[in-house]
Amino acid sequence: MHFNENNAVYVRELGIDDIAPVYHLGEDLFTSDLYPYLYRTWDEWEVIGLYNTDPEYCLVAEIDGELAGFILGTIITKASWTYGYILWLGVDPKFQRQRVGDKLVDKVIAHMIEDGARFMLVDTDPTNVPAVKFFTRKGFGNIHQHVFLSMNLSKHEHYGRLIDYEHQKAERAGYRRSRPAAIRNNRKSDGIVSEVALNTLVSDT
Repeated sequence: MHFNENNAVYVRELGIDDIAPVYHLGEDLFTSDLYPYLYRTWDEWEVIGLYNTDPEYCLVAEIDGELAGFILGTIITKASWTYGYILWLGVDPKFQRQRVGDKLVDKVIAHMIEDGARFMLVDTDPTNVPAVKFFTRKGFGNIHQHVFLSMNLSKHEHYGRLIDYEHQKAERAGYRRSRPAAIRNNRKSDGIVSEVALNTLVSDT
């Protein structure tokens, strides 16, 4: 289907049936290779949690009945300050250049002003240049960058010792299973600690 700038953008509050489509759209947008920080923090509980606590600041945009984008926000009150905070904004690439992001941001800001917000915050991955340009155009400024450091734990010395321990324990368990039942039953517990489960990392879909 071809979409043009004449298609009307309809903005409404996020409903329970929107949670899965919004989550999957975010998965498509916030990938590990493009935006590792966003990929690290985006999951279904981001959508569910904000839907449960701040439904009035969780909006979706539709064009011809199809999900075109979403915005998830919240209100933060600290002493005498009330902040509006946009946590997530996503627009389906096929609906670009139709002011979907503009209408979502304008709508959520209007809601937050009505609810007492006098200051707006938004953050994104520093490498997300299109988002930085978009929010700058919308009037956001005073950019501050966070520094994120990482470590590959598979190269840590403790990781190697843990793997060695697991291998040795597996070998001992195999040895005990091969012994006759009568001998095994007469042995006292050797006091080996409970097994540690290692979860593998799932690659980005």
